[in-house]
Amino acid sequence: MTDRLSAHALIDLVLDEGSWTGWDVPPERSGISGEYAAELAAATERSGVDEAVITGEGRMRGRRVAVVAGEFAFLAGSIGRDAADRLVSAVERSTREGLPLLAAPVSGGTRMQEGTPAFVQMVRISQAVAAHKSAGLPYLVYLRHPTTGGVMASWGSLGHVTVAEPGALVGFLGPRVYEALYGRPFPAGVQTAENLYAHGIIDAVLAPDEIADILDRALAVLHAPRLGIGPVPEPGEEPPLDSLADVDPWEAITRSRRTDRPGVRRLLRYAATDVIPLNGTGQGEADPGLLIALARFGEAACVFLGQDRRGQTTDHPLGPEALRQARRGMRLASELGLPLVTVIDTQGAALSADAENGGLAGEIAHCLSDLVTLDAPTLCLMLGEGNGGGALALLPADRVVAAQHAWLSPLPPEGASAIVHRDTDHAPDLARAQQVRAIDLHRLGVVDRVVAERPDAAEEPEAFCERVGAVLEHELAALLASGPGSPEERALRYS
Repeated sequence: MTDRLSAHALIDLVLDEGSWTGWDVPPERSGISGEYAAELAAATERSGVDEAVITGEGRMRGRRVAVVAGEFAFLAGSIGRDAADRLVSAVERSTREGLPLLAAPVSGGTRMQEGTPAFVQMVRISQAVAAHKSAGLPYLVYLRHPTTGGVMASWGSLGHVTVAEPGALVGFLGPRVYEALYGRPFPAGVQTAENLYAHGIIDAVLAPDEIADILDRALAVLHAPRLGIGPVPEPGEEPPLDSLADVDPWEAITRSRRTDRPGVRRLLRYAATDVIPLNGTGQGEADPGLLIALARFGEAACVFLGQDRRGQTTDHPLGPEALRQARRGMRLASELGLPLVTVIDTQGAALSADAENGGLAGEIAHCLSDLVTLDAPTLCLMLGEGNGGGALALLPADRVVAAQHAWLSPLPPEGASAIVHRDTDHAPDLARAQQVRAIDLHRLGVVDRVVAERPDAAEEPEAFCERVGAVLEHELAALLASGPGSPEERALRYS
């Protein structure tokens, strides 16, 4: 670890020069022992601040933001009643004033000098943060070295986006406490920022001098207007749908499986204005087969969930963890009042003991239920392969757009052939019979719009992705104007 930055030094690094205004008033310090009063006075002299948290507001690249930052030099950043009062007051003020809230905790946890009355402050702090998020306001967290105990278990773990300092000790039980209680060291390498990232608990590991950039890009998405976006003109003319039906269903499936077909990463690279990658479920799981991000297409911001063909392999197909990541994205869209974009492109969900033990079927059911009832506008893009329940889990939406050679089937045609004919030789015939193509799904009312491939997305990846991006921008602008549909309306297209 490099030398620890003080709270004020971190604020000076991240906020615009000269923009900081503190919100804090001196704590009253009533009803405490003389010994504790002496500790507090010594901590003030040593740290230069009067509590373990400082709060206020400033500008971050021109945007007005509220800040709550821990100060480790004040009694190891521990949270007592006065610090909790200060935190809660600042969170509530940022909510009243409609400000995004930036949190930079660093702490050993609850202040032992105050015991249980300090411990229970976690409840008040968590409630204030939850109310801030319920108001649709961003809450962004930077975990510093160390962040443990009651701080990690309250305001340190509630961010819409959470990143951490490289090498930071981050976890629930401090290693010194563990060793004292159990007589052995805590396992090495577990309570580190890097390990939390690997397990999908935090979104990134970034040095302090990188924080302003990620915050700026995140707020560009989160502050994008929900209302007042002008209508986006229709993208360029598409060929008549009848002409797209000339491609045989089996040929469409074969084209969708090309290894050089563009997936979600190239779509974002060529078509999105801003992209802030997120990571994992936030609860200890991550699956490379599902990409989760905050993104903008033109002026329209969204939470983006894309099945990533690059992250799905024979050894690691799409698992239940990916669907739990998707459900995190759905919750984010609801909390932030952003449209949700889902992208289907999967060879199929995992068929394994691990997937069964992980509750795959239940996760598919929960995704379907969450999407149908989501209180945010939803847009689904069928980009490539659409195999089985893992694909269906991301389908329900207010609007569904499909690439010409995208398809959706309960099983791969080879699997359907094995069931019906006890061989795989009839796969092309089953593909033709099962109405799997985007053009067939358009005729059935499942798909609203088909984007042509000229003649194949793999042959024109950049142009294809730009056309798809233009369609997404147009559709998102319309959804922002119309708002989310009802569950009944969303289900009606399948009747």
